Amino acid sequence: MKLEDIMEELKQDSRNQSYTEKGVYPILQVHPNAKILIIGQAPGSHVERTMIPFDDASGERLRKWMNVSDTQFYGDEIAILPMDLYYPGKGKTGDLPPRKFIAQEYHERLLAQMPNIQLTLLVGKYAIDYYLHDTKKKNLTETVRNYKEYLPKYFPTVHPSPLNFRWFKKNPWFEEENVKQLQQMVDKIINTK
Repeated sequence: MKLEDIMEELKQDSRNQSYTEKGVYPILQVHPNAKILIIGQAPGSHVERTMIPFDDASGERLRKWMNVSDTQFYGDEIAILPMDLYYPGKGKTGDLPPRKFIAQEYHERLLAQMPNIQLTLLVGKYAIDYYLHDTKKKNLTETVRNYKEYLPKYFPTVHPSPLNFRWFKKNPWFEEENVKQLQQMVDKIINTK
């Protein structure tokens, strides 16, 4: 199945009808040459307006963690596939969780469009829970701390949202070790021809 067919199916899916009717289409970045895949949570309200994945403060921090430029991040070597391809809306304490059917029914087919992925960043709890299943640790912090256990396929990380400032302050080891390791791996993958 071609990417265009999957995208059309997403737009026609009755569960996405309210988005399609207002001109909002699936927000993702898929390319057959992609070597690094980022599986995030879901687009936020700002990203829904711009239609550019990670076009927000979270994206700025993620690009710093990866040590890549905007051009590299939005180039064909980095793919972005959120757990939900649409903004799920506002909840009581933040955005609503990603709708489950997107990952369950569409991820596998979208992943098949990217045969050259060497590393998958699992960004945040929803991606980690879905892709690491029973192998994840007792909580997000412990899973992220033990990231080496999931290499070379997956690199679990906390969400780069500015709302996580307390977590970053409480866990300085993340920037000191995990981010440095991530930068080395990204550099090796992107700059090795």
